[in-house]
Amino acid sequence: MTTGADRIAAAFSGHGRTAALMPYLMGGHPDVSASVECGLAAVEAGADMIELGVPFSDPLADGPVIHAAATAALRNGVRLDDVLEVARAVSSRIPVVLMVYANAVLARGADHFADEAASAGAAGLIVPDLPYDEAGAVRDACDAAHVALVPLVAPTTTAERVAEIGRGARGFVYTVSLAGTTGERDELPPELGDTVARVRAATDVPVAVGFGISTPEHARRVAAIADGVIVGSRIVRAAGEGGAEAVGAVVRELATGLE
Repeated sequence: MTTGADRIAAAFSGHGRTAALMPYLMGGHPDVSASVECGLAAVEAGADMIELGVPFSDPLADGPVIHAAATAALRNGVRLDDVLEVARAVSSRIPVVLMVYANAVLARGADHFADEAASAGAAGLIVPDLPYDEAGAVRDACDAAHVALVPLVAPTTTAERVAEIGRGARGFVYTVSLAGTTGERDELPPELGDTVARVRAATDVPVAVGFGISTPEHARRVAAIADGVIVGSRIVRAAGEGGAEAVGAVVRELATGLE
């Protein structure tokens, strides 16, 4: 049986570029059908995986662009089942990793949520507000459903905690580039190389970097030190401004920069 972790590993090893490219899209933004079109456009433009956000009313990790997209999606009536339909449409092409806040998982029950995610073809889950040492029940549910619960590491994470997270990581380690929320920045943090090196030393799974990456030059610099590049706010902004065509153009530019 091919598990979600297997699909993620294949995406990291089979891209043929300097690093895997993982665009983030907000599920249901600008609407559900357009969200599917944006996901498929990203695939055609060279994405190796998709991080698909579930809109939530209090997204503590998200900056203004992604927060606004979530608010608009909720206002338009988008719910978890709609996002799972988007995942189902895209996951037959490339791995989809759902980015979802803990409330949505716990409201349905960890086992039920993991089974629903797997049925929609999701390869993994990212739950940014679920601390690693409180994630046992969700991790077990994901393991049973063959979905990878991807952990996060921040620049402020202690060495002891990085080691613990690295040992138990599934799929990949999402390395947050900076202390703060998502959003486009002019410069990458100067300490990013040290942060990535600490994570690499602690795990056998790929290391992907997100937060603040918005240009091909940013992507190239991250690809020199990490296995994966995650781009969120720039992609979400493109989806809102120009739909699938704009998303495809941005993803293609980023992918070309990683060749």
